[in-house]
Amino acid sequence: MENQYNAVIQRDGQWWIGWIEEIRGVNCQGATREELLTNLESALREMLEMNRADAREDAGDGFEEIRISA
Repeated sequence: MENQYNAVIQRDGQWWIGWIEEIRGVNCQGATREELLTNLESALREMLEMNRADAREDAGDGFEEIRISA
């Protein structure tokens, strides 16, 4: 099951800029709308992986990982 996120995007002069609503700090720009969306997807994947790594490190040994829905 793949999670879905909402992107807020807009044209700003010659650039496209955007943010992922649900994850603070995931924002990008691109020369085209398509480039922006590609950049946002990449930044989102990187942020999720960093957050996972941080959570596992903070938990230390013997943690349990479960899926929850919101």
